[in-house]
Amino acid sequence: MKLLYLTNQISGPGGLERVLSIKASYLCDQLGHEVHIITLNDKHDSIFFKFSPNIKLHNIHLKSSPIAYAHGYLQGIRKIIAEVNPDIILVCDDGLKGMLLPRLMGKTKPMVYERHVSKNIAVQSDSPSLLQKIKAKIQYTLMAWGGSKYDAFVVLTKGNLNEWKLQNLRVIPNPLSFAPGESSHDREKVVIAVGKHSFQKGYDLLMEAWKIVGPKHPDWKLEIYGKSNPNFSIEPLIEKYGLQSSVHLFGPTKEIDSKFLRSSIHVLSSRYEGFGMVITEAMACGLPSISFDCPYGPSDIITDGHNGLLVENGKTEDMANSISKLIEDDALRKRLGHNAKISVNRYKIREMGKVWHDLFLELANRH
Repeated sequence: MKLLYLTNQISGPGGLERVLSIKASYLCDQLGHEVHIITLNDKHDSIFFKFSPNIKLHNIHLKSSPIAYAHGYLQGIRKIIAEVNPDIILVCDDGLKGMLLPRLMGKTKPMVYERHVSKNIAVQSDSPSLLQKIKAKIQYTLMAWGGSKYDAFVVLTKGNLNEWKLQNLRVIPNPLSFAPGESSHDREKVVIAVGKHSFQKGYDLLMEAWKIVGPKHPDWKLEIYGKSNPNFSIEPLIEKYGLQSSVHLFGPTKEIDSKFLRSSIHVLSSRYEGFGMVITEAMACGLPSISFDCPYGPSDIITDGHNGLLVENGKTEDMANSISKLIEDDALRKRLGHNAKISVNRYKIREMGKVWHDLFLELANRH
């Protein structure tokens, strides 16, 4: 089939870009689909993750003014759809425009929407104002109106089903990005966290936990890999709590598997997630993962006490206790890590690719 993906960009180091690089490349190279990707104002000469060279890329250059942007967006997409004549159109855009696309331009082909984040992304504060709540409610209403027009609305976890009152929902988890044959084996006394610095990722909460763990276990280090953010810097908290010697910040890396393999524990401190792909990546390297039981994703992946530990969302003292528990109990840490590596086999790209392929066949036959 001809598959046409629409997303904002593929050049960056984010989770959506990583998932799309794995999935689109597999569908193209292994399952024989003809894959096209439309991006907006993207830089295809500096793509962070590896995409198959057989994928055909299309970039729409848009002007910054709202009216010109909207006009160029719809006209550019219509033009490429006419040229490619795809069998299925897949929208990977967590913004409002992506949700409304079938309403804005009409629908002549089967269309699939992929939701990669929780609805909670609209909330950027633990104590949102009344205006923020009203704005979010309006946004949610528009999202539901637009989302209902898709032939399939794909979410990543069972928990995400609770966010949407739609009849076209499907659950398809993110595929595992790698599956190394080796395991961590506690190579270094390192707790690792991965993700951009943002309100969502909750590194401020992680600092609250680490200020308890760090002094108690001075021979252990916390390493955080992710894109920095001047609007959500955690460096002041590191200085405030005197954690400069035990907390180390690094930028995004393409070799995150090697970082997992030299670590001993993975931690996820997010306030909310779309899935939590870093959990499956850490588990694939034989690391036990400790995560807040946030909406949504971690509880789909982690079975508490079997392949990792779940902590009540936002409870930083409980998070600190769980980290210390795994630091102090070598046998438990290794048992959870062993079980983790086995449990993520269900997320391998071969398994997820088949689910997507079957969905394409179903929609094409229905259309």
